[in-house]
Order: sequence, then C-alpha cells, then structure tokens
Amino acid sequence: MALVDVSNLSVDFMTNSGPVHAVRGVDFALDRGETLAIVGESGSGKSQTVFAMMGLLAANGQATGSVRFEGTEILNAPQKVINPIRANKMAIIFQDPMTSLNPYMRVSEQMAEVLTLHKGMSKKAAVAECVRMLDAVRIPDAASRVNLYPHEFSGGMRQRVMIAMALLCRPDVLIADEPTTALDVTVQAQIMKLLSDLQRDFGMALILITHDLGVVAGAAERLIVMYGGQIMEKGPVSDVFANASHPYTRGLIASIPRVDRDDAELVSIPGNPPNMAEVPKGCPFAPRCDFAGEDCLDHLDPLSEFAPGRLRACNRPIEEVTA
Repeated sequence: MALVDVSNLSVDFMTNSGPVHAVRGVDFALDRGETLAIVGESGSGKSQTVFAMMGLLAANGQATGSVRFEGTEILNAPQKVINPIRANKMAIIFQDPMTSLNPYMRVSEQMAEVLTLHKGMSKKAAVAECVRMLDAVRIPDAASRVNLYPHEFSGGMRQRVMIAMALLCRPDVLIADEPTTALDVTVQAQIMKLLSDLQRDFGMALILITHDLGVVAGAAERLIVMYGGQIMEKGPVSDVFANASHPYTRGLIASIPRVDRDDAELVSIPGNPPNMAEVPKGCPFAPRCDFAGEDCLDHLDPLSEFAPGRLRACNRPIEEVTA
C-alpha cells in the first residue's frame, strides 16, 4: 500500500467572476522514502494540489476526489482527523520563508510552539529540541541564533529554519513548495543537498514542487509534469529527461539554460498559460504547441501508459513528438 494515494483530485475556487478550475483529475501515489517532483509553470495547479492534500485551501476553495494517507481518507476530513496527521505525519515548507515566519516572534518561540502544541513538551525541552534541529539543518551557532528574529537571518538561513520547523515532529512526508525560488544558485544547491541528506537521515518521503526542471534533475526518482491543472506526463526522472514524450515537457527541458555551449540561446515557450476560469475544451497546451492539430482544440486523449511506468496525455503519436 502506498504511503499517500491521490485519486481523481480536483480543486475549484469560487470567485465573483465564476469558478476557477485550478486542478482537474490528478492521480498519483507516493511510497515511503521516495522523492516525487511535481513541475510546471506558475498557475499549473502544483501548489493547490498539495494544499488540498494538507487541508490548506483558501476559504473559497473546494476539493473533490480522494487523498488517502496510510489508507485513511484525509481529503476534506474534519480537523480532529487531519490535524494529528498534518502535525506528525505530513509537513510542508512554504516557498517564501519571510512571509511564513512571524516577524514579531523569535525563531525559538515559533519553533517551540510546534512541539508544545503537538507533542506536549515543556517550553525548555522544546527549545532544546529546536536547537538540535537547527544544528541538523546546519545553522552555525544554533544555540544562540535560535533566539533571533527572522529578519536577522539571510534568505538561505530562513529557509533552513523553515525546514527545521517542518522536521520537528519527524514527519513521514515532507512537501517542499518551491523551496529554492527566492535563493541564488549557490544557496539553491545547498538547500537541495540539505533536503537530500535530511531525507536519507530521517527516512521520509519527499514531494518537491517546482517550476524549474533543472532543480529536480538529480533530486527525484519520479516526475509529474502539470499544465492547466492536469498531468501532462509522468515517469522516472531519468527517462523523462532522456526522451520526454510530451511537447510541453520538451519545451520545459529546452528552456533550461545551457552553460556547456558558447552558442546556446535562451529558449522560451511562446504564449501564456490558459485562463482556468475558462477551461479549454481540448488540450490546454494546444494554443502554444508546435505539434497541435485541429483535434487538439476539440479533445485531449486521457493520460495513458505507453511504456512501463511512463504515462502521457497527448493526441499526437510519440514518434511525431520525439522525432
């Protein structure tokens, strides 16, 4: 049995202009100790997928489908069911640590609150555990820095504080939502290496949410590519990078900057993501796709397996896309 099993997950937001269909029929499973990367442009539905899993949707959001954790249904579950799981079994690192951390509270207070509330620890014992966790994420002089305010840390160090806070209850699943977006390239590499080391040390599963395929190249075993709230391609990272089967995935890979060639030009995918308040009838990527035909504007073939462990949702033959 998978640790996390997501089935036919959809997320809609009710707005003054009508419903926005952020996520549409997403399916995936996560095993213990596995790293799963979910990639796609902003607005593709990546973050809302995991927010629905965690019960963190905005007040105007509604999720349907199924999310099972160790066999227990947690989608839209009451607080008494989801809170113990969210606190002790599943944790999330948000993409902007400066807005996720309270600027008026010392780091020690914010971190210790997790342990006093969910583990029943005394304040003194909780702070001591916080210092140990800050040491684990390699913050120098953790014993004194635990009493600083968030603005007294650099961007990379604030992200390490967020990681430490998420790991305090030793979760089985860690969700990292764009953990390196606001960081420079050098710090990005450090954070990704840190997450990999911590995953190994704590034996947890990791869901990595990002728009940057380059970040996940050496960090994940499996990859899900989302666009327009749907899964476009799914498979082992090495196979997808070696021979992507969907035009959108190929566009994302082509847009990764090349440093090994002097004549390499920056490549982009023309056009803009779809307006999810007006869901396209056919393939959401069709208006931007070089391979699209008339049928693509009318319908999209369902996600289907074309090789062991590899799936795609595309009307065009693989041979035509990969030629």
